[in-house]
Amino acid sequence: MQKNSGIGGQAVMEGIMMRNADRYSISVRKPNGEIEIKTDDYKSICPWKGVWKVPLLRGVISFVDSLVVGMSSLMFSADIAAEEDETDENGAPAPEKTEAEKARDDRLWKVLMTVTVIISIGFSVVLFMLLPFFLSGLMRKAGAPEVWVSLAEAVLRLVIFLAYMLLISRMKDIQRIFAYHGAEHKCINCIESGMDLTVENVMKSSRQHRRCGTSFLLIVISISIIAFLILGLFGIRTGLMRFVWRIILIPLIAGVSYEILRYGGSHDGKCINALVKPGLKMQLLVTREPDEKMCEVAISAIEAVFDWRAWQGKPGKDAEG
Repeated sequence: MQKNSGIGGQAVMEGIMMRNADRYSISVRKPNGEIEIKTDDYKSICPWKGVWKVPLLRGVISFVDSLVVGMSSLMFSADIAAEEDETDENGAPAPEKTEAEKARDDRLWKVLMTVTVIISIGFSVVLFMLLPFFLSGLMRKAGAPEVWVSLAEAVLRLVIFLAYMLLISRMKDIQRIFAYHGAEHKCINCIESGMDLTVENVMKSSRQHRRCGTSFLLIVISISIIAFLILGLFGIRTGLMRFVWRIILIPLIAGVSYEILRYGGSHDGKCINALVKPGLKMQLLVTREPDEKMCEVAISAIEAVFDWRAWQGKPGKDAEG
């Protein structure tokens, strides 16, 4: 079992976001070949630090935090490409924005981020939670036994999830993001295996990682199947109550899934390995083998916020030189 470094990240457009404790970085390859790096403080939506010691609740907060930082990182990476086109009709650089314009853009950015996160959560709930519920409900109207309706909902939820992942994995632009996703995993595996963080070592590391967000989503789907099967088999009969309970249970399902992923990321054993194995297999679908330039971007993102040499107990760059 590899040692847990605690760092994690996400692929963005032509780059990587890496988070370490209360700092995160976004490293993006610009069209001219240069790598632009941005670092910032990681600010949770919950100011109470004690929340990270509360099981289940910390999973819900972590999920929303990941959405917020992830969306912000994606939009930043998109802006990097847009900056290259910010020229006037003669090809000269566009005039710099005033402070008032910057403040206005910052307000618009925050509003857009809030709306985007709400839409993302809503889309996920509708597609993976409510759509299977309503589709399976057609069987109930046709007089099917409750046990068959519940099983149909479970199968539909899993099929919709897998079909969605398969569909987006075939999109050309998404495949590049998946390659950066692979670079992110390879870098973390390289460090946690005790190797120096070089392009050569990263390229030969695995692109599967136990703490991946894809594994979290698969665990969420699996836990929701079990929870909703129980609701269907034990006393929740009216359509309205079944609907309400599905909404109520979403935070609890997210919290339980987080705890399973958190435990699986730092523990070994037959039972926990069996639980994380499907998620590792799923990662073969949502990651691609990166090229060396992608690995360079991932390495720069990690080194901007994480001293891997100190973590491994090795001398720093200055000492080596």
